[in-house]
Amino acid sequence: MNEFLANYKYPIIGAVAGLILAILLFTIGFFKTILVLILMCLGGFLGFFLKSNGILEKYLK
Repeated sequence: MNEFLANYKYPIIGAVAGLILAILLFTIGFFKTILVLILMCLGGFLGFFLKSNGILEKYLK
């Protein structure tokens, strides 16, 4: 089972992401889904930025 997951990790992640995107499109609509995706990307960028600069670790200590 671990070999299967190791060999097909990215296709499985892509399929799950596609499923989530399809569910969002059908339940909340196109424009709200685009807004959710934009906010997710901004949040990911902000988290990456805070981690790479070490700002968050300084603040939490």
